[in-house]
Amino acid sequence: MAETSFAILLLSLATIILNVNADAGRPAVFILGDSTADVGTNNFLPGSQARADFPFNGVDFAFSIPTGRFSNGLNSADFLAKLLGYEKSPPPYLSTVNYSRYSLTRQALKGINFASGGSGIFRLTGQLPSDSPNGRKQNVIPMAEQIAQFESIRSSLMAAMGPLPTLRFLSKSLFFISIGSNDIFEYYRSNNNLSKERFFASLGFAYENQLKALLELGARKFGIISVPSIGCCPSQRLNSPNGGCLEELNDHARAFHTKIERILYRLSEEYQGMKYSLGNAYEMTINVIDNPLLYNFTNVKTACCGVGRLNAESNCNPNANLCSSRNNYLFWDLFHPTEAAAQLAAVTLFRGPTRFVAPINFSQLAQA
Repeated sequence: MAETSFAILLLSLATIILNVNADAGRPAVFILGDSTADVGTNNFLPGSQARADFPFNGVDFAFSIPTGRFSNGLNSADFLAKLLGYEKSPPPYLSTVNYSRYSLTRQALKGINFASGGSGIFRLTGQLPSDSPNGRKQNVIPMAEQIAQFESIRSSLMAAMGPLPTLRFLSKSLFFISIGSNDIFEYYRSNNNLSKERFFASLGFAYENQLKALLELGARKFGIISVPSIGCCPSQRLNSPNGGCLEELNDHARAFHTKIERILYRLSEEYQGMKYSLGNAYEMTINVIDNPLLYNFTNVKTACCGVGRLNAESNCNPNANLCSSRNNYLFWDLFHPTEAAAQLAAVTLFRGPTRFVAPINFSQLAQA
């Protein structure tokens, strides 16, 4: 009897939240990916070396708290949630594991963030060698495991609402995914004999299967963010005598965007009701690098927080050099954008023209 009453309570809660979200025009938001979207997942991995829960990370967050975001403040996942009308972005999945069923259902109806800094499409991307001191501990949550975590959330919703309402809810929810950079970095650094064509065929095959898995679980609306001009990160400019971009890495980023474009078109033909928006992160970033003053940036080469040449010889940490005019820097550390750059990226994804996001932007996707 108590179990039945609790199930009725959960169903009533779900109905109320769904109606509130519908009235406000807010779909739920599920976020998967890497450090560009991580809001603290890796804080919950004791053995992880891909963490940002220490200063100067978070210096511009409320009370200067290092939240685990690889940023001086908010990241693009946060700003996208705000643009959709939420006060704050969805919490990391690992922060919800001890929630009551009531609290978990309530949060799931708004969204969850599964993104993990350092992760990739390939399961081994970002993981530590098994013979390293922390090699037996999990360093990152790969994409496949993020999808498994989402499946557990889906099961909770099924138990609370039943199959048909859950699938209807998921078909209207937004799935934002930002991943792929770390796979490309590792391939580039590995001196792997695998040809570029075979590498991207393998990467695309894995990514397509992961998107199919989400589609089979009920996802229908995808906001995909491709790989930016990673050859222009401060960490990569270090390898150029004049501090220029590494064009081979940028070529890889462009190749991956083309691969994703074809995958999404093919899947939209195969799965009824699928809609997507593909953000061209390469084009967005290069546009800012080529026209910095249009966007109030005065430094697009040097990391705001770091050590040595271009502030890119070490990660941001409490002993690093910290720039004062953070709103004028494109890069926060040797890889990641500043809060100002993340906000610009989110606004462009949400409202931008087809040059930067196609065939529709994220705002149009939310309304579709």
